[in-house]
Amino acid sequence: MEVFKRFEPLWLALVVIGGLNWAMVGLFDRNILSDIFGGGTTTDVVYTVVGFAALMLVPALMERMHFGIHMPRTHES
Repeated sequence: MEVFKRFEPLWLALVVIGGLNWAMVGLFDRNILSDIFGGGTTTDVVYTVVGFAALMLVPALMERMHFGIHMPRTHES
């Protein structure tokens, strides 16, 4: 799992790039990634890599939000 944590800055950078691209699409109807890579397979690969980066950040997000950690219950009488 330590190997995945080592790549977190890369995953985060890719997700930010993807998010900024979507902001450009939403605000200005301009897809920068398609402008750079064209509309073919290369763009599909870039989108897939950005999606994979987002999936790789899910465990870090869950850890930071304390999901999966059981809180002790207080028993009221």
